[in-house]
Amino acid sequence: MAEEITDEEVVEKKSGGNMVLILIVVLLVVLLAGGGLAAFFLLGSDDEAMTSQPQQMAKSSSMKRKSSKRSSSYLTIGPMYPMSQFVVNLLSEGGGKYLKVALDIELDSAELASELDMKKSLIRDIIIRALSSKTFEEVSTMKGKDRLKDEIVNSINDVLADGQINNIFFTDFVVQ
Repeated sequence: MAEEITDEEVVEKKSGGNMVLILIVVLLVVLLAGGGLAAFFLLGSDDEAMTSQPQQMAKSSSMKRKSSKRSSSYLTIGPMYPMSQFVVNLLSEGGGKYLKVALDIELDSAELASELDMKKSLIRDIIIRALSSKTFEEVSTMKGKDRLKDEIVNSINDVLADGQINNIFFTDFVVQ
């Protein structure tokens, strides 16, 4: 009449439920471990990535230019390339601050001036983009101005073929 449930069927149902639970726990552990490894490799291994490719980067950058850092030697200053004045809006919520800058570019050789003449619009665009991407807080300190100089020098050196820029000098710098 009524089916009787035997002890064997109860044990089979419990073990089947336990297997699903164990399978879920194992999959969860595998996913967490995989996510942790992915995060480690994406976020934490910058040093390892830099050491695995230094020879390739050194070869390509040495062919293009000697160094991407600004020169800090003020005893021997190279030829200067003056740029006209820049007036840009600073990055801000209200949009009410602007920056007026005039600068001179120190070249490693006088021959680089002809390439800068040909690429003057590109150089001005690079400088305008760098200046307008900064906030008042970023350009108001000496450290911020030095970072801005480094950024501009590196960006310009990336597009030059005949030489490199050693440094830039702000000849006028007004924030309002």
